[in-house]
Amino acid sequence: MSAQKIQIFDTTLRDGEQVPGCKLNMQEKLVIARQLELLGVDVIEAGFPVSSPGDFEAVKAIAAQTREATVCGLTRAVENDIRVAADALKLAKYPRIHTGIGTSESHIKFKLRTTQEDVIERAVAAVKLAKSFVEDVEFYAEDAGRADNVFLARVCEAAIQAGATVLNIPDTTGYCLPHEYGAKIKYLYENVKGVEKVRLSTHCHNDLGLATANSIAGIMNGALQIECTINGVGERAGNTALEEVVMIMRQHPYLNLDTNINTKLLTETSNLVSHMMRMPVQPNKAIVGSNAFSHSSGIHQDGVIKHRETYEIIDPRDVGVDNSSIVLTARSGRAALAYRLQKIGYDFSKETLDKAYALFLQVADNKKEVVDEDLHSLVEQENLIAAN
Repeated sequence: MSAQKIQIFDTTLRDGEQVPGCKLNMQEKLVIARQLELLGVDVIEAGFPVSSPGDFEAVKAIAAQTREATVCGLTRAVENDIRVAADALKLAKYPRIHTGIGTSESHIKFKLRTTQEDVIERAVAAVKLAKSFVEDVEFYAEDAGRADNVFLARVCEAAIQAGATVLNIPDTTGYCLPHEYGAKIKYLYENVKGVEKVRLSTHCHNDLGLATANSIAGIMNGALQIECTINGVGERAGNTALEEVVMIMRQHPYLNLDTNINTKLLTETSNLVSHMMRMPVQPNKAIVGSNAFSHSSGIHQDGVIKHRETYEIIDPRDVGVDNSSIVLTARSGRAALAYRLQKIGYDFSKETLDKAYALFLQVADNKKEVVDEDLHSLVEQENLIAAN
């Protein structure tokens, strides 16, 4: 049986760009948008058109250049927001307006200062207006993670009746535990009339480090779209990382879920976004961090050299990395040293390797990492070639 395709909705250019210091200019947005389309994302959330003239023009330009992916513009449940977004998306081959309103008690009481009934009325009006401009309308129930499920179901049902094609169920504050978020998606599928006609979407934030886990819980309970960003960039602690959810589905085929993402472009795309947003990727970041396929422990190095899958569940080439990396430190063993020496042209006997290893440890105890230049110097200074 063929795998169920999960749509990837990338919001790097909208939610991701909201990170302080990560503002992108028009040309940078166009370059990233082209790369996202090449990567194979299904939906590019290009920006929040009403927020500034620059964002309006960027959404308009991205809409004009994009031919395969849906181009989406964000709005509030405000008439002018929606009209401006519709104008910005006029040139899109596949336009989508993404509109919505807060649904949790906190948002209704303190942010909107209104009632549940008014929220439903405003949601319906926003979706209907958006629908008058585009066929594809996504409704977001902001702070759905903390919303009462019964009320959330009412809002979702009203949005469907008004013409929504996608329902975004955001864990806006990253509060949910995976089983709670999964249960929320399941509840909506079981209690919202007409839900089979639309696509439920996850949009999870990482305040408690659970964005990826929550997104996976969502799709395991019926959601068919994941909203995410490259490198997990986004408000506060960030969003669900695209590369993580994509590779989880790819590495767990029994889930019978997959995406259209060309995973061999993940590292390239990560590097591009990191460079243009001036936001370094932490070395231990899953999938795309510089240490994701690096090994420095002697036990791990020996295992990887003998059979890569002993300590790597992903072939680095599948995400655009040429090879695993054997990093020489004071924790490395003889197998790793022999491996690296062979890589630079030295094939020593056991006796010579033992001597080289003793000398190597002296160097390694004084350096964080022993590089090829150090190995060449060690071999030459101790005349190990002659001794071999």
